[in-house]
Amino acid sequence: MSAARWRKAMNVGIDPVGRVAREAAPGQSSAINGRRGSPAGETRPTWERIRDAISPHHIVVLVGLLVLPFVASPFLTFQVAGQSLALGLVALSLMFLSGYGGMVSLAQMTVAGVAGYTLAILGTSSTAISLGWPWPIALFAAYTIMITLAMGVAFYYLCLQNYTVFNGFQGFQKVHPPTVLGIDWRSPVYFYFLALSLALLGYFAVKYMARAPFGVALQGIRDNPRRMNALGYNVTAHRVAAYAVAGLIASVGGVLLVWYNGLITPGSVGTSWLINVLVIAVLGGMRHPIGPFLGAIVFVLLQTFAVDVIDRERFNLVIGVAFLAIVLFSPDGLLGLWAHLRARLQGGRSASTSLR
Repeated sequence: MSAARWRKAMNVGIDPVGRVAREAAPGQSSAINGRRGSPAGETRPTWERIRDAISPHHIVVLVGLLVLPFVASPFLTFQVAGQSLALGLVALSLMFLSGYGGMVSLAQMTVAGVAGYTLAILGTSSTAISLGWPWPIALFAAYTIMITLAMGVAFYYLCLQNYTVFNGFQGFQKVHPPTVLGIDWRSPVYFYFLALSLALLGYFAVKYMARAPFGVALQGIRDNPRRMNALGYNVTAHRVAAYAVAGLIASVGGVLLVWYNGLITPGSVGTSWLINVLVIAVLGGMRHPIGPFLGAIVFVLLQTFAVDVIDRERFNLVIGVAFLAIVLFSPDGLLGLWAHLRARLQGGRSASTSLR
């Protein structure tokens, strides 16, 4: 389908945002009533959306992330930070679907696994099944083959029982990133910066799309799909496009995880990891793109250091308790806790000022 025909399917002969903004009822969500900080129906230039996606605290956090590998140990840089960024990208795809599109999927780790297996099969590994294609071709295929399976478990058993293509339970070993410009991209510092670059790209891409006409319409569909359909928006086309975007983000995270682990096996796409991605997204918060990365760092820290306090077999118990506590006391995850704490602090300061 051409780009022009796809755009026609997305909105049937109407202004991408203006009509929604003009015709929406006052009680509708901000996603339908126009963009933040702009009059209803106003279409802002691309550079303004990019400017709004970047704020001063982003600069402070970015500086800290750039300095981290030079002050932290290689273990923290690679084992904790690098893994968290890769897992955060997969969880970010789920946050995009659920937070902006109102669609919950347990197959995002399956999509990441499809990308990982594609890279291992077409690229180079220690298994004779691998075709040994040049890494740019194998990497491009891994990013563009976005297969969404109705049941992630089905893909797990397919990988487990198929030896001709997926090498069964052994999977693919020694799947390492290519050496480009003489750099070993699996070394802690270089892998960290590779994961950080892709994580930042995914983060700001999601923030940008949330303010773009497609993202605004998608949020309107999340809140009231019947009204958006009545206004002329193709609800199905928007949801399919959202799944495609989320699949691309998840596939990038899947490739990073394969390079991080140096292998991919059926256990990489098993039921436990399907649930783990959901846990990571919920822990951080599903209303902001930074949430999946916060959830990922908490998950990796618990996974890495909890075994020093309790038995390895009881790690899932710790994750389950943390997940249950977040769901019960803060449905918006860690971001919700932070927002609540900040509101209380600001309320306390206002009260003290008024007393004076």
